[in-house]
Amino acid sequence: MLSTLIDRRLIQLHSDDNIACLTRTVEKGETLTVGVKKFTLEITLGLGHKIALRNISTGENIIKFGAPIGSAITKISSGEHVHLHNMKSDYLSTYTLEKGSKYGR
Repeated sequence: MLSTLIDRRLIQLHSDDNIACLTRTVEKGETLTVGVKKFTLEITLGLGHKIALRNISTGENIIKFGAPIGSAITKISSGEHVHLHNMKSDYLSTYTLEKGSKYGR
């Protein structure tokens, strides 16, 4: 069952996700609701940006579509923007093609 306690401008794509994605641009100063917590955006965020649905510990997987997409490089609070400033991809190297490989040419 997907979370019903999140702002209508957010969508949780899978019940195991610890983030939700914005369904539209939300301007700096607007308030979003995650669970029982309300928070005001410090910057404008566009469609698809991720917001933490709960507190996420340093090193913990970031889960989207029910699968890990990376890990937290710092503690992330519920309602916080999740992006390159506080997470890293754990898979980037597997998608990097080296010169001389079949597809890297």
